[in-house]
Amino acid sequence: MPYKCWLIDNDYMLSALANDRKKDKRDNIMSSEKLVITNIGQILSGKLEAPILDGDCVVSVDGRITDIGYAKDMDLDNATVKVHAHGVTLTPGLIDSHVHPVIGDYTPRQQQLNWIDSCLHGGVTTMISAGEVHAPGRPKDIVGLKAMAIASQRWYENFRPSGVKMLAGAPVLEEGMVESDFKELADAGVKLLGEVGLGSVKAGETAAQMVKWARKYGIQSTIHTGGPSIPGSGLIDKDVVLEADADIIGHINGGHTALPDDQITCLCESCSRGIEIVHNGNERAGLLAMRTAFEIKQAERVILGTDSPAGSGVQPLGILRMIAMLSSLGDIPPEIAFCFATGNTARMRDLDCGIVEIGRSADFVLMDTAQHAPGRNMLESIHQGNLPGVGMTIIDGVVRTNRSRNTPPATHLPEIVE
Repeated sequence: MPYKCWLIDNDYMLSALANDRKKDKRDNIMSSEKLVITNIGQILSGKLEAPILDGDCVVSVDGRITDIGYAKDMDLDNATVKVHAHGVTLTPGLIDSHVHPVIGDYTPRQQQLNWIDSCLHGGVTTMISAGEVHAPGRPKDIVGLKAMAIASQRWYENFRPSGVKMLAGAPVLEEGMVESDFKELADAGVKLLGEVGLGSVKAGETAAQMVKWARKYGIQSTIHTGGPSIPGSGLIDKDVVLEADADIIGHINGGHTALPDDQITCLCESCSRGIEIVHNGNERAGLLAMRTAFEIKQAERVILGTDSPAGSGVQPLGILRMIAMLSSLGDIPPEIAFCFATGNTARMRDLDCGIVEIGRSADFVLMDTAQHAPGRNMLESIHQGNLPGVGMTIIDGVVRTNRSRNTPPATHLPEIVE
């Protein structure tokens, strides 16, 4: 009898547990953050192979894209935030592949506060450090540089200024580093190297060995290209770049001083590494690098950065300016130029943002033709060299800014309707 009662009680308990699980599931569904963006005029995907998507609506749940298409065919119920786009263009959040942060949203390089937030108003939702080189008293001993890299990675992982994703903790290579140093850094969560050549390691052979060690432990590398930029840096020419074989040819158009044209062309043609074009470089050299990439049918290698903060300051609209410059002066479709600052970088850097695709992070920029700008639509206006007006930025499904304080005012603005 007691055994039978135990069975009855156990059945009851199992049934109760099942009901609790169903209730928890319902509660989780009800508590999910669902973003619905309707009445989109145009969706740019960030993918070279299909840069413009069909649809007028995007849905995300808990920061991930769950649906893309036409609103009439989609489940728009239970939205926690609903945005009416009023016909503007939706793009992936822009990625700046080359920045030099220090700590928080402050840079001593130009004694500037809130520079990251300012770039968010230029549509940049993700930034990638090429080394925290402007830190006062930056340690150059091996113990110190490792400690600083780990600390940088941690504080930007724990604190995202204005929601912007800053991938930081990028140690600059110094003489004397051994393989175990790279393993230690990787085990601690460091995934990037600062620009090869900004420290004491400048010889191609030494750099190549350290880049191999870094790659072995999953750390991605970028090499300084061109003339010296900061005290302690030096000329890094094509021979050093090719021998070092870093994953990214950093600022191939110079930062600030570019290599001769024949060396830039050689770098594009002689390896398969990323071709990074930056705002704070030589514009003519940047156009040469992009055109060469198209000529060899390797446009997927082109990525964009600002290389800021730097001697020429911070450029909140730097990525948008690069897109407009490359599209207009390089005569390429603007939807392709957008891919350089989104999907190309995401794929090369193994990021889950930068592409409007189901399952990826819901990082978006809503933008439109600037008021009184020429062109029948936003893309045509950009192709003529004009900047668009940013009306809203969204990171992980959360609206971070409305109308930009930095871009020219947009013709139409999205709005939160519920």
